[in-house]
Amino acid sequence: MKNLFFYNLSFLCLFLSLQVSAQKLNEIQVIGSHNSYKSQMAPELLEYLSKVNPSASQSLEYAHIPMESQLDLGLRNLELDVFHDPQGGRYSNPKGLEIIQSAGGKIPNYDPTDALSKPGLKLFHIQDLDFQSHYLLFADALKALRSWSESNPDHSPVFILINAKDGNIPGTRPVLPFTAAALDSIDLEIRTHLGMEHLITPDDIRGNYKDLESAVLAGNWPLLEDVRGKFLFVLDENEEKIDRYLSAKPGLENAVLFVKKKEGNPTAGFRIINNAEKDEAYIRDLVKKGYIIRTRADSDTKQARTNDYSTFEKAKASGAQVISTDYYQPSSFFKSDYKVNFDGNVYERPNPVLVKN
Repeated sequence: MKNLFFYNLSFLCLFLSLQVSAQKLNEIQVIGSHNSYKSQMAPELLEYLSKVNPSASQSLEYAHIPMESQLDLGLRNLELDVFHDPQGGRYSNPKGLEIIQSAGGKIPNYDPTDALSKPGLKLFHIQDLDFQSHYLLFADALKALRSWSESNPDHSPVFILINAKDGNIPGTRPVLPFTAAALDSIDLEIRTHLGMEHLITPDDIRGNYKDLESAVLAGNWPLLEDVRGKFLFVLDENEEKIDRYLSAKPGLENAVLFVKKKEGNPTAGFRIINNAEKDEAYIRDLVKKGYIIRTRADSDTKQARTNDYSTFEKAKASGAQVISTDYYQPSSFFKSDYKVNFDGNVYERPNPVLVKN
């Protein structure tokens, strides 16, 4: 009887280990950060914005620890905002420095390596105003991610959203538009500084299917164990900008970036649906069909200020594979206990819609 007990226990452990190893990329649920590169704004700039645009100022009262530290905690989603600057120097000497100085503040050491003068995509939130970043060069952020990944080769996949910022804001310097060639330069920098061996690409998922969506609907996402140590990038942009990218990468062939095309499109596979409270059932339906979805637990600091977890609860229940937050740690800007994680203080778990206990 004793031997039979241990035999059954061993069989159960083997069965559970096989279940975990057979889990696919779309069958997990992870938590990550929004505007992951963002470091703290100077208080003088927040004070200035509170007078000219109070709601905008309040929405900017958050900051993140370095991206590598976020990944060390277990976060598996990052969001990066890039600005086109092929010549370099376009965003040097931000106008916000004058605001800080006129308010009697200390000029932050925001660009110690003179990164803004160098050619290449820049990484920060808002030109001239919210310009402090853990990495001002997109290339440097990619190198840091590669270094972290190679030091942690068995890490579960990291989903990275890319915003190609080219919106002009009154009172700030004009930005360069993201043409098809400029969008393609995002691919080039990722290939160069992170390396294809660290990427999950649309071609990988398409395989022998006629298009990406057909592969997704057929469940052709890879096994989780086969994509450890890798990153999946998504272009989180409007339809017009996505179509520009697709003009350079028709059908997403040889593309680095997935795009957030709506279901029914041959390039659909990764959807971004940010309102989990309104769209919980819609998200769940898409997850069951095979799409990977990103949604948000909070936005603009609102939920953190009121300790409101209702959006996060809907996000979890929806089965969205990627849930973004500004609060994997409590706020350091205002008093709040709001903190987003799964039970056990972890940031990754089996997908509750697709993986049954």
